[in-house]
Amino acid sequence: MEEKLRQDPSNCIKIVLFGPESTGKTTLSRQLAEYYNSLWVPEYAREYLQEKWNNERKTCEPKDLLPIAIGQIKLENELSKKTDSVLICDTDLLETKVYSEAYYKGSCDPILDKYAKNNIYDLYFLTYIDIPWEADDLRDKPDERERMFKAFESALKNHNKPYVLLKGNKQERLQLAVKHIDKLIKNK
Repeated sequence: MEEKLRQDPSNCIKIVLFGPESTGKTTLSRQLAEYYNSLWVPEYAREYLQEKWNNERKTCEPKDLLPIAIGQIKLENELSKKTDSVLICDTDLLETKVYSEAYYKGSCDPILDKYAKNNIYDLYFLTYIDIPWEADDLRDKPDERERMFKAFESALKNHNKPYVLLKGNKQERLQLAVKHIDKLIKNK
């Protein structure tokens, strides 16, 4: 089980879009991958949970978190072998850990917790809640955006993850993200 949550070695710079639901992570992931002519790792949980919702009309349960985490790392490991420049990750295991703790009374599977803390990324972009919330089948906390944002920011701080806060419209966020990624590329 544990080997399925471990990152494979790679030569690329890994960037994570990180934050509460409906804060522009997927949009920015696509923009950055296009800008750098590179790849982005989609959020596996969306596919997994949408299929579950479509088939069973059930939402996420604690038993879903490890399969989601395994699927996310599998995608990341596959795509990290296909680029040696920048890999944009729409999420990571730390995000899954934050959601686990927020939804399930502070609990997180110990194996998920371990790899959420130990997997390494070059930079996180913490997306702020100043983008309008958009409803879909999976999003369910429009009134808890501030609390969820604080949980995400606390996770980055508590685990000493390097991050930049992204606020503003799509263009402002893209410009700030590019500025910070360009610094990483220059120093690589």
